[in-house]
Amino acid sequence: MNLKTVLCSTMLVLGGAAGAADPDQDAARLGKDLTPVGAERAGNKEGTIPAWTGGDMKAPAGWKTGAPRPDPYANDKRLFSIDASNVEQYKDKLAPGQTEMVKSVPGYRMDVYVTHRSCGFPDFYYERTKKNASSARLAANGQDISEALGAGVPFPIPRSGAQAIWNHKLHWKGEGFHITHAGYIPPKGSDSLGEAIVQDEWEMSPMWSPSNKGIADANGVEFYLLNVYTGPASIAGDATLAQYNFAKPNDIWLYFSSQRRVRRAPTYQYDAPQLNTENLLVVDQYLQFNGALDRYDWKLAGKKELFVPYNTYRLNSAANKVEDVAKPKFFSRDHTRYELHRVWVVEATLKEGMRHTFPKRTFYLDEDTWMVLVEDMYDAQGKVWRTAEMGPYMAWEIPACVWAANSSYDHVARRVALDRVLAGRKEPDWLAAREGRVKASTFEPDGLRRATGR
Repeated sequence: MNLKTVLCSTMLVLGGAAGAADPDQDAARLGKDLTPVGAERAGNKEGTIPAWTGGDMKAPAGWKTGAPRPDPYANDKRLFSIDASNVEQYKDKLAPGQTEMVKSVPGYRMDVYVTHRSCGFPDFYYERTKKNASSARLAANGQDISEALGAGVPFPIPRSGAQAIWNHKLHWKGEGFHITHAGYIPPKGSDSLGEAIVQDEWEMSPMWSPSNKGIADANGVEFYLLNVYTGPASIAGDATLAQYNFAKPNDIWLYFSSQRRVRRAPTYQYDAPQLNTENLLVVDQYLQFNGALDRYDWKLAGKKELFVPYNTYRLNSAANKVEDVAKPKFFSRDHTRYELHRVWVVEATLKEGMRHTFPKRTFYLDEDTWMVLVEDMYDAQGKVWRTAEMGPYMAWEIPACVWAANSSYDHVARRVALDRVLAGRKEPDWLAAREGRVKASTFEPDGLRRATGR
């Protein structure tokens, strides 16, 4: 049976695509044969994916918020490794870009461990998700979101690719957070990591509040983002402030400390090169995908089982040394854990008359969190150009599954961009908004220069 047949069969079984199921009947399935966020509750028939039983919501004994986060699965033994010698054996459970990396990047392997469906959320999140199943809507254009409660999955039983990608765009990480992290762009042809590009990042959204009453209550704002560079010295004090909007272009402000000037940057979106990444990342790759959906047609291609980064406690421990985690071509294979999970497959194809660096993209969304865990980006000849990965782990204090370290490998340049590396920093403050350390005033353009301290 080929992949196309498998995907189509899955769609028919789940009734989750373009089928005409009644929204109220869909909502009734949540918490029964489907989990409260719309995933299949049952495991697979082989037993390699277990049933979801609520997630591992309780922190290990003795752990306190702010302390280095322990790996609750540290004693798991590796089941097997996928490398160039056996990749064909596992090809049906790999994204094309993953297969290409295993084949072409010297020393690259994927260590596979037992699957833990560890992610869970608060009861209010499930209740709001169930309401969304009956009431959330896309706009008439089929791509903008017009109705949905925040702090819940908008479309737990999606019928289109646009609905599924909105689930990712609005996936919940608490009310707002502060994280200090480093990025690395290893120099071409070098065995070094290069300089650490260190940032303080704040995020917050009216849609992440458990009291949000819907899209209108968010005043058109999807979320706020503030990034302040603290290193290296050449860019320290530079900053980016973004207000991502639902139905109009995003508002972006850039501050360059050498000029001591804030300026608007309306073109800093879509496929504009990300600052300080040597053209290895475009703007809408940030957070796996961000911004408007209008340049692509979005297709929900079904579900499949995929080896994905998951339960990435070891990789995302701030107690790590940078050199133990970040390597010149990829994250340390000894710190990266892969598990077999079911993912939704969403294909984005460039609309006629539109322009983007990537004419086609395929996103693989985790059924238990709705996060994009793997993305393949294609060139005009239909070849995989870049492959991005990131993996979730539980932040028990929220409680929710979050993510940090992520990578994007350029198969043409044979270079990697490593981002949100926590090693040698401090644990993210996932409760910053809930406890008042991040506020709406944090994201005011008039305070951008003051926020940089320069």
